[in-house]
Amino acid sequence: MPKVNYGRMLDERLAELQRTGERPKLLLHACCAPCSSYTLEYINRYFNIILYFCNPNIAPESEFDFRLSELKRLVREMGLDIPVIEEAYDPKPFYELARGLEELPERGERCRKCIAYRLRMAGAKAKELGCELFTTTLTISPHKDCQFINECGAEVSAECGVDYLFSDFKKHEGYKRSIELSRQYDLYRQNYCGCVYSRQAREKSPDSY
Repeated sequence: MPKVNYGRMLDERLAELQRTGERPKLLLHACCAPCSSYTLEYINRYFNIILYFCNPNIAPESEFDFRLSELKRLVREMGLDIPVIEEAYDPKPFYELARGLEELPERGERCRKCIAYRLRMAGAKAKELGCELFTTTLTISPHKDCQFINECGAEVSAECGVDYLFSDFKKHEGYKRSIELSRQYDLYRQNYCGCVYSRQAREKSPDSY
């Protein structure tokens, strides 16, 4: 399947919003503060954003709590008037979808199922809250499959009836800018994706993330 320039699609959507002056309500799924930093800096002026922290893959619970607290601190220190809502810590859905896939590497089927689950949750929450669009900060990561994330987002959009905002937040040196902002705000930058299996892989191979 040919690759799509999702970064250009996002730029075209933002240009249209700038032209019309519209400011839609957007539910932004956030995986962590560092990934959210540049994403918020880049798109906040175009949308009324609700940040949504839904990450049952994160382990242990103390890691979940700390990443959430860092996300809330980032929003405060950036001076943004953006609500942060979260799903209570419950790793059971993740362990159910990961059963039999525990030994697979990052970007494999376990990761795809995890991303799909979080996007489905984001789509459902966006519909519940009356948002016009939803998307995720995950496309800023060079460790994630941007094409899969966007294709999955389109599928969820068709299911839930809420428009999906296509993105590739790595474009325009977005990932580099997220590192700069992480230093500026002294953000915690985790050295594994989130789940216990990615943490174990990181411990076995320090250069794997």
